[in-house]
Amino acid sequence: MNAATPPTALNLLLLVAASAANMLWLYTASHAPWWGVLAAALLFSLTNNTLFSLLHESVHSIFALNPTLNRWAGRLAACWFPTGLAIQQTFHLTHHRHNRSAAEQFDVLHPQDVRWLKYAQWYAIFTGLYWLVASLGVLLYAVTPRRVRQGLLRLFGRQGGVQTSANHYIGALDQLPPITARLEIYAAVAWQAALFYLLDLSLVGWAACYAAFALMWSSLQYTDHAFSPLDARTGAWNLRVPRWLRRVFLNYHLHLAHHQYPQLPWHALPQHASPGPRFIDVWRACWRGPQRLENFPTFQQKDVL
Repeated sequence: MNAATPPTALNLLLLVAASAANMLWLYTASHAPWWGVLAAALLFSLTNNTLFSLLHESVHSIFALNPTLNRWAGRLAACWFPTGLAIQQTFHLTHHRHNRSAAEQFDVLHPQDVRWLKYAQWYAIFTGLYWLVASLGVLLYAVTPRRVRQGLLRLFGRQGGVQTSANHYIGALDQLPPITARLEIYAAVAWQAALFYLLDLSLVGWAACYAAFALMWSSLQYTDHAFSPLDARTGAWNLRVPRWLRRVFLNYHLHLAHHQYPQLPWHALPQHASPGPRFIDVWRACWRGPQRLENFPTFQQKDVL
């Protein structure tokens, strides 16, 4: 197999297996005693990150070479977040274009920053609230007209819109195919409703699973960029984690390699992974909050494989 050829059969197997596992964990969390809820939530936080990584592959059109298969697999994976493929693709490619620019320096304290907003956004990321805001934001897009988005931008203000990246991301919504993007989001809502009905889920069990996922997913989404070089292509880390965990996340921790070679499928990233810091070291530094550039922490970098 060529290194640039997606492992389509394996991706499909993982999509089905992780989806089935998610259903099992959600069912268990809804019907088990408290200790079963905790165990199921932890396991769900892992397998749902596998599904998010598969969604990430679809966003870059490298889940499968067949565009139709890539699209529908991405739509199914998106239902588990829940979000839509089109909006996730637009947001993620916007991130690649603006990575570590002034619009994505959430870890850098600038004199002109609105401080309370800077810290609110930062700790929302590392407590899992980022997932909740992202999910509710997608739903808000699906049910409101354009003037609501314009009102939100005015609410952020000029500086707030820049430092939170709201200008770029809310503005990117105008690029979406409106009908397709909304239908995908409605499908994700219908998928979640069907899970409640067919698996007899409880709100507590569902919330426990998604809270665990939110915390794990949100933390990684900026730990792999925090305090890295202010460069679109090299502003990320290859993070050292246990090998089994990196495999569950489909090499998502090799984020520098991904930003350097965004068209490489997940299984090819280790071949291009330069040394990096430990995840736990960067994550702990993040809890000290955004820093001025001259106060950025440094990390010992070793082989990540």
